[in-house]
Amino acid sequence: MSEYRRSREAGALYFFTVVSHGRRSLLTRPELRLSLRRAIQAVRQRHPFAIHGWVLLPDHLHCLWQLPQDDADFGRRWSMIKRKVSQDFPDGGALSLSRQLRGERGIWQRRFWEHLIRDEDDYRRHMDYLHWNPVRHGLVARVTDWPWSSFHRLVREGRYPADWGGAGEVDGDFGE
Repeated sequence: MSEYRRSREAGALYFFTVVSHGRRSLLTRPELRLSLRRAIQAVRQRHPFAIHGWVLLPDHLHCLWQLPQDDADFGRRWSMIKRKVSQDFPDGGALSLSRQLRGERGIWQRRFWEHLIRDEDDYRRHMDYLHWNPVRHGLVARVTDWPWSSFHRLVREGRYPADWGGAGEVDGDFGE
């Protein structure tokens, strides 16, 4: 079995993709959204991190976090968030024997994907990618139409124009 090595840099910016188990469309359900929000708040109290960007889609989420200067343990944070949501939300679906033996529930895929942000251009591409994602997946015609995104906060802060990401207006080269 190959060994996956994660980048670990204290104080760094990371882009994450976290996916529901079996790509089930359950992450935008009101009760799960509330549970996810509570879990993030609880984890941030014990293990702080800054959220630069976030988008929640039915079967996955993308976010960009900055860790504290003396801390590189994003894995612990994700483990705690996923566990808290799983405990709150019992409708995880059918579980394989392997998942049952590990004490897992059927909400999340075991792993997540992370990318260490290298520079300002990389940061901008990943922020644009995560905000454009609902349009890319055909969920809405314009970025502003998707309710579960940090785009709205960033518009209020003046970091994006309100009309950014109208249908077909964004260059799709996000470094994929």
